[in-house]
Amino acid sequence: MFIKKSCDRHHRILLLKQEVLMNIIKMNSYNNAGYFLREVGEISRFIVKFLSTWFKPRYEIKEFFKQCFVIGYKSLPLIGLTGFIMGLVLTMQLRPSMVDYGVESEIPVIVGIAIIREIGPVITALIFAGKIGSSIGAELGSMKVTEQIDAMEVSGTNPFKYLVVSRVLATTLMLPVLTILSDVISLYGAYLGVNIKGETSMQLFWSQVIDALSFNDVIPSFIKTYFFGFAVGIIGCYKGYNSNKGTEGVGKSANASVVIASVLIFIIDLLAVQITDLLGYN
Repeated sequence: MFIKKSCDRHHRILLLKQEVLMNIIKMNSYNNAGYFLREVGEISRFIVKFLSTWFKPRYEIKEFFKQCFVIGYKSLPLIGLTGFIMGLVLTMQLRPSMVDYGVESEIPVIVGIAIIREIGPVITALIFAGKIGSSIGAELGSMKVTEQIDAMEVSGTNPFKYLVVSRVLATTLMLPVLTILSDVISLYGAYLGVNIKGETSMQLFWSQVIDALSFNDVIPSFIKTYFFGFAVGIIGCYKGYNSNKGTEGVGKSANASVVIASVLIFIIDLLAVQITDLLGYN
């Protein structure tokens, strides 16, 4: 009898623990869903504020060109190196399979289309998000927690125009330029990869690549880089501009800027592929 009562009590305790655990899981799920929806709403409001502010005077032309230099020119070495390695490695990895199927001569065509249409824009945008997104998030976050943004408001400067608008416009315009340069450098890397175990002239390689490409390959991939750049800039600025909790908040802002911007890049790329397919560009 004692053993039976003890087992029943132990069973009730287990059921109670299970019920408490399920309630905690549900509460966390509700909190996570609420946090996600709140973040989406705040980011949307931040974008609306940007769209309603960027064309109004005062225009921060000097700061805009400064950010174009910092964001574009200073990112070129990293983007160029990544693009060169990407083209070289892709060609070397693709060669064995192409040789097995007897279409080794089509390597420039396949590599060119893959780089121009998809790999070049996405990889460049991800590298851009890692370098620039984290930089913007950390810079604005440190300015926020040290009250430099508040000081700008007191001095009569519009911090949103000076800090956010200039950086978002710079990322939006510089990423397409960096993508073009990265694609060209990647194709030079691919040319080197083709000639490691073969022999193809520069003229033949580029003529094969250019003949295989059409406007349906180039234009959609170029247009979506503007959206990639806008996403990186707006997320980095949003996270940094709304940073809090001291130095810990700065680190979280930089980390969140990279993560969210990278996810948005994949989502935008997915939407771009679906739209171009519906429009008959694929």
